[in-house]
Amino acid sequence: MSNVFEFVAESRGQSGKSAAKRARRTGSVPAVIYGGHGEPQMLLLNHNEVIKHLAHEAVYSHVLDISVDGKIEKAVLKGVQRHPAKFQILHVDFLRVTMSEMLKVHVPLHFINESTSVGGKKGGIVTHAMVDVEVSCLPGALPDYIEVDLSGLDIGGSVHLSDIVLPAGIEIIALAQGADHDHPVASMVASKASKDDAA
Repeated sequence: MSNVFEFVAESRGQSGKSAAKRARRTGSVPAVIYGGHGEPQMLLLNHNEVIKHLAHEAVYSHVLDISVDGKIEKAVLKGVQRHPAKFQILHVDFLRVTMSEMLKVHVPLHFINESTSVGGKKGGIVTHAMVDVEVSCLPGALPDYIEVDLSGLDIGGSVHLSDIVLPAGIEIIALAQGADHDHPVASMVASKASKDDAA
């Protein structure tokens, strides 16, 4: 199996809609890599390989190796355009990273201890306000995901961004913008069954 964190690409000389359509007809995905200290570069990826890679959650929050005509560039996945009706990837955007420079990226949230939480034991139901969070960190510190511990969550309560225990070197961008950006991440609400029990 190919390395899920390596995308093998070839440089694409032509840009524009007609060139992109031709590429898709041959089973390729048009892509671009930009940012960092290099010029934007048009790429072609194998559609089947892209589909396989995107099935792994960690790809969305991991420093990737983009092999362009045999040369490796470090990048993060910045955008994926999908066909609205077909199982098809239309375009992929990569952002170059420099290992010594901070980057901003969305990292998935993994919620733990829902059923064993204070409210969960009473029959409460957790509602998730977020599934990922934008963080700032050095590329080497980028986690695959961030855990959100719900064990202390009771019915009527919420877990906010400031309640998340972060790995070393990670900062949540919203929290740097002030206390009014300390958004709820998950809340516990009473289920019908738990309301009936209380009654």
